[in-house]
Amino acid sequence: MKTVEDNVKTTFTALAIASIAFLGGCRSTPDVAYGDATGVDPMTTDFEASDLQQIAVAMVDSLLEFPAVVALTRTDRPVVLVGRVKNKTMQHIDTEALTDTIRTRLIRSGTFRFIDRTTDDEVIEEIKIQLESGLVDPKTARQFGRQIGAKFLLTSNLAEIVRTKGRVKDVYYKFTMNLKNLDTGILEWADEKEIRKVRTRRRLGL
Repeated sequence: MKTVEDNVKTTFTALAIASIAFLGGCRSTPDVAYGDATGVDPMTTDFEASDLQQIAVAMVDSLLEFPAVVALTRTDRPVVLVGRVKNKTMQHIDTEALTDTIRTRLIRSGTFRFIDRTTDDEVIEEIKIQLESGLVDPKTARQFGRQIGAKFLLTSNLAEIVRTKGRVKDVYYKFTMNLKNLDTGILEWADEKEIRKVRTRRRLGL
């Protein structure tokens, strides 16, 4: 027959096991939720995903609505080469992701056709295999020198100005984009998007 002391030990052991299981469960279950990929609430003064989305939307809408571009694309879908965004900030920014977002949004508009130079090495290797390996029917093998040249070049720059005074950090981003006609050298369109972020550090003890 169990004594009072035995019952106390049993109860204590059960509570200890339950506490360990609870704490372990808390550690192994992080608080994770889906966020809005297009949200604009800034988390830091650094360049963020929301900034990328703002820039892509603003630039593409501006380009597609510009009267001269509307006239150029009324009866044709010109071929455009999108240059990689040049990062002139002091931050490590994935400019390839920003470039891809802008290009994808333009492609989905159906207004332009695009050349992707980032895959040229793979294209050259594939055509060599088709022409030289003997594995591909010559009637279906692709040939060098048949690609269509771009008519326009789309270039972009991202710059920043940082000012710090006391507890306040002020970061100003400027994104500039140009559409250049490769036949004439004329800039057919240009625009810029500005983003400013201000952070005020809390006072110690507050």
